[in-house]
Amino acid sequence: MVTGLWGKKIGMTQVFDENKVIPVTVLDVDNWIITNIRNENQDGHNAIQLGRLRKRYTSEPFSGEWLKNLKKYFVHIREIKVSDVANYKIGSSLDQYSSLKSGDAVDVTGVTIGRGFAGVVKRHGFSGPPGSHGSKMGRKPGSIGHMCSQGKVIKGKRLPGHMGVKQRVVRGLKVVRVEPDKKVLLIKGSVPGKPGSLLFVKKA
Repeated sequence: MVTGLWGKKIGMTQVFDENKVIPVTVLDVDNWIITNIRNENQDGHNAIQLGRLRKRYTSEPFSGEWLKNLKKYFVHIREIKVSDVANYKIGSSLDQYSSLKSGDAVDVTGVTIGRGFAGVVKRHGFSGPPGSHGSKMGRKPGSIGHMCSQGKVIKGKRLPGHMGVKQRVVRGLKVVRVEPDKKVLLIKGSVPGKPGSLLFVKKA
């Protein structure tokens, strides 16, 4: 049994359930092919290596030549731990969503959207100076010195800097719908990453 699944974030939309609007994130879990199998005797752990096919090769049947040049035929290569590798075969497509059903709680791991160099208002939510009485502070962070003779800055001080592009996990999200025909997964709420980014989903 697989411990999770890899999917590509398509974007967000909304669905209706008993006259209630539910915001959902849509994940594409199609076009993943098993490219390698790792077993505990040789590699120290049981896992399957998956490759996501490039769009131009999705309509073609699997060929052994694909395994000789993974970068040419696959846009992503990832691994998933499994309890037993006996039921998997190299070259076969993986039915990733078979272990999930509507109502399951899942944890979603992804890389947040990059925001470049951001100030303290955007990066840390600072409120800024008063809006009246002639304040000229603008969006600056304010005083950062420490109460000592050297005037050192304390480690961890919230200051401007690079924002985003960090791995984050959103826990306890609900699977709203699994659609095997369209090979998509609908998860309630927002998840890390921009449309097109990879996400790892596992049961909470």
